[in-house]
Parts: sequence; C-alpha cells; structure tokens
Amino acid sequence: MRAALPDRVVVARTPACLFSGVQGGARATMRIDDKAGPAGAPIRVLVADDHPVVRNGLAGVIAQQPELALVAEAPNGRLALERFREHRPDVVLMDLRMPDMDGVSAIKAIRAEFPDARILALTTYDGDVDIYRALEAGARGYLIKDMLLTDVLSAIRAVHRGERVIPTAVAAKLAEFTPRTDLTPREVEVLQLVARGLSNRDVGGIIGRTDETVKVHLKNIFAKLGVADRTEAVTLALSRGILHLH
Repeated sequence: MRAALPDRVVVARTPACLFSGVQGGARATMRIDDKAGPAGAPIRVLVADDHPVVRNGLAGVIAQQPELALVAEAPNGRLALERFREHRPDVVLMDLRMPDMDGVSAIKAIRAEFPDARILALTTYDGDVDIYRALEAGARGYLIKDMLLTDVLSAIRAVHRGERVIPTAVAAKLAEFTPRTDLTPREVEVLQLVARGLSNRDVGGIIGRTDETVKVHLKNIFAKLGVADRTEAVTLALSRGILHLH
C-alpha cells in the first residue's frame, strides 16, 4: 500500500545546488506564489542546523529579503526547542541530523507544545524512511540541501501561507513508500554495528548477548527488510535512511 501524499502539496520541479544559485545554466522554479507576507509583518524564521556554513548561508540570504526576518539560530535540536519557546517563529528550517536531540525529535517536541508550528525539514538525506519520519512528526515540507536558496525562500513563504512543500524527487519516494514492520531499537543497534564491519561475536560482546542471539536479531532484520544477507541489509538500510554513516 502506497503512502498518501499530503494535501495542498507544492512541488519543486528542478533540483539545483542550495548554495550555487545555478545548476546546468537554469534556475530551479517552484509552483508557488512568491508574494511577501502581510505588509509590516515579516515572516519570522528560526534556522536549526549543526553546520555553521549552512546557517550562515541561510542567514545571509534571509537578511536580504525585506519580508523575512531571521529571529534565531540553533546548532542542535534541544536548542531549537528552546529558541522556539523564546521567539515563537512563524517558520522553522530544521536539519534532521543534529547532536543533542535530532531534527525529527525536535519537530515532535515543538509540535507537541505548539501544534500550529510550521516546520520545514532541510536536509541532505532523501531516504524514504527519513522523509516519512519527518512528515509523520509534523513537518510541513521536506527540502533537500541541493536546492536553490531562492527555492528555499519560496518554500518558507508557501509554508507560512499554510501550504506544504515537497520537491518532485521527494514526492516520488514518498508516493512509493510502503510501510513495513519497523526494526526495533535493538535491531537498529545490531545493524549499525554490522555496518561497521563487526562480527557476530563482536556485536554480541558490545550489546551483552551471545553471538547466537545476534544471529536471531539478524534473521529478524533480514525478514523485515526482505533481504538475504548482511551486506544487502546494510546497503538497503543506508539507502532508505534507516541507518546513516557518521
């Protein structure tokens, strides 16, 4: 069964580099209205990302937009929650992979306290599990960091108007997403250790179980992912966003 796309989706048709401005000689466009927010009331934005280069790049371009105002930045999810409580921004740009509370957890925490919060996931990850988790947590859109900065700005305006923003490639992966039995936290831990090249015995030593127990975990992992061996399991888990290389 395919996952249903959210209502009122705005799709970005052409991918391009977030910081280059041009790719292949053509600028990307989005099917949305680029009108500014209400006169005299700039859209207040919070940027949460653990990479200073990304935060600085976004801050610089937001500062050039008279209808936008950067009210706060956060290098991790926990501070993003604190900054949201303090500033109550109109729109949040949220990276998913951050220390001290990841982006999905931060989205859930913010939405739990502020159900009307409008959050855009902005990340390098495009695995179907990453996308599903972010949108399920309450993100109003999912942007990949190879997009044009101008398109990110357009997405901020669209989300502020109450729309959802999903790039074409992301929408395609979301449409093909088939909910499967989730791996348990222990199974994810085992698979993460396997991805590091550890043997069953080494994995068992780390998690405090026998290698036979590890074999049982791996058997369950293979069945849930529909794969036949360790290599295939790790490859699929990385491509879908179940695991990430650090």
